[in-house]
Amino acid sequence: MKAFMDKNFLLDTPTAQHLYHDYSAKLPIIDYHCHIPPQEIYEDRRFENIAQVWLGGHQVLADGSDFYFGDHYKWRVMRSNGVPEEYITGDKPDRERFQKFAEALENAIGNPMYTWCHLELKKYFGYEGVLNGETAQQVWDLCNEKLQNDPNMTVRGLIAQSNVAMVGTTDDPVDTLEWHKKIQDDPSISVVVAPSFRPDKALNIRKPGFADYIHKLEEVVGRKFACADCVVKALDERLQFFVQMGCRASDHGLDYVPYVPTDVDKATAAFKKAMAGETLTQEEGDAYTTYVLLALGRLYKKYDVVMQVHYSCLRNVNEAMYNKLGPDTGYDMIAVTDCSTTLSRLLSALTATGECPKVILYSLNPSDFDMLGTLIGAFQDDEVPGKIQLGSAWWFCDTDDGMYQQMRTLARLGLLGNFIGMLTDSRSFLSYTRHELFRRLMCNLIGHWVENGQYPNDEKALQKIVEGISYYNAKRYFRL
Repeated sequence: MKAFMDKNFLLDTPTAQHLYHDYSAKLPIIDYHCHIPPQEIYEDRRFENIAQVWLGGHQVLADGSDFYFGDHYKWRVMRSNGVPEEYITGDKPDRERFQKFAEALENAIGNPMYTWCHLELKKYFGYEGVLNGETAQQVWDLCNEKLQNDPNMTVRGLIAQSNVAMVGTTDDPVDTLEWHKKIQDDPSISVVVAPSFRPDKALNIRKPGFADYIHKLEEVVGRKFACADCVVKALDERLQFFVQMGCRASDHGLDYVPYVPTDVDKATAAFKKAMAGETLTQEEGDAYTTYVLLALGRLYKKYDVVMQVHYSCLRNVNEAMYNKLGPDTGYDMIAVTDCSTTLSRLLSALTATGECPKVILYSLNPSDFDMLGTLIGAFQDDEVPGKIQLGSAWWFCDTDDGMYQQMRTLARLGLLGNFIGMLTDSRSFLSYTRHELFRRLMCNLIGHWVENGQYPNDEKALQKIVEGISYYNAKRYFRL
């Protein structure tokens, strides 16, 4: 029987162990997509206790609205164990909330949360044991002592000891990027903190709040909009500002990827209708979104910004809890959408005019992996190896099985050696261990192929592949 999460955890063969320890583990991390707040990097926040880091909490915003922040993966684990909501997003004491989570975690056998938590406890707190209801007090005391007193346990300290070279945050076009500017001007901050352009609210024309958001965008650029091109021009201005601030990527979180025949007249008609408070048909909404997506794709090509597309998520499906807590609180699920035709037509339209940017495609539905694996091969060119990427296993796919499936699919249908690797997609500064888990699985998969005689034991070639996926491919792709 193997020891629990020892040095060679998930590395089943000598080749896998060699590839991980000698090549992959020592390389820096490029976390090109996450949701951590840049303000906390600049201010070098120190957390009071482990519950603040892991479970987050609730705060009242300046406008009087409620905001719930934290790790919705952990919240789902607690809810699945029958924990009352007052211990999850409520105002119960942090120690009691942590106890409830520890008791729930004991039942999470086979859940990636079990692995993530223990990797974090081991790496950042030196805890070699197991977290459960009985050990919760011991872990609480150990973690809190380090969080409160260890100089390396501030936000910047966590980033430094994680060997992070780049953090790609997620930012709205109306954002002032004030914290990014402060980070750039602070010579004591060596990590690259790059804003990412996330224009979802300007695209989701059929969702509530669209008109209110457009008015915010109008205020930022200082003029009123009368047409779809007005929106595009405003987004262009904001994107140029983001690029000046170091932006290397955009991100689009779409329920599904639309593509319908469209032009500026159709897009403008839909825009005016939405701004007047009228209800749009799906085709009208898709005409506007398609038009703006195509325009943005051309702009991303112009400014050398990577276009990330996350899709196939059905959000806020529990209406009662959405009304109570709002979005991003753990009530989302995998959607079943067929975006094969629309995605291919979107990329084809951009390619036809020589304006297709670097693109990373992520589906939350793993049944899309094979489709995406064949689609990306139809649009590669000589701009950069792996210009169109099958994105890493995202969200609910971020498991051992999901990561293996994504990598096997890319290997079968494309070139795994050009893969740009993992991201955290996280709101926690302890989540960098997800890169360690990914690298272990990647080295184990490659090691298996070598030891099974499916790839030669070519040291030079293996080093290039493993180091490329771990670090160098993303470094090249994001122009670091």
